[in-house]
Amino acid sequence: MSDSIARLYQAVLAARDLDPGRSRTAKLLQRGTAKMAKKLAEEAIEVAIDAVSGDAQAVVRESADLIYNLTVLWAETGVRPEDVWREMERRELLLGIAEKMPKQPVKVPKAAVPARPQRRPIVALETRSLHKRR
Repeated sequence: MSDSIARLYQAVLAARDLDPGRSRTAKLLQRGTAKMAKKLAEEAIEVAIDAVSGDAQAVVRESADLIYNLTVLWAETGVRPEDVWREMERRELLLGIAEKMPKQPVKVPKAAVPARPQRRPIVALETRSLHKRR
């Protein structure tokens, strides 16, 4: 999967030099960050609406659009896919794969951090009780 996103990212970078009249990506890049962010938000909303509607195939299609637009925004802002993968790995080491970073920083005592941190086990969210932080 990360290979597909890396290839997409390289294709987006290459599209910077293409004619905006012939390349949707070049046109989007030419319009600037605000337009890219708007397109990304639109795609995220479409994914959410299709999910609530129960249309799995539409969720797949709109998710592909969402990933495309996210990749275009990464290219515009100088973020590389490997930067995101590193952040995901850092979070996994701290919290486990299925957890989002808390709003408050996680305090890890220096003595508690092993030289080579062990990964936490993957746990399905349905099997854990979740409590909303206030």
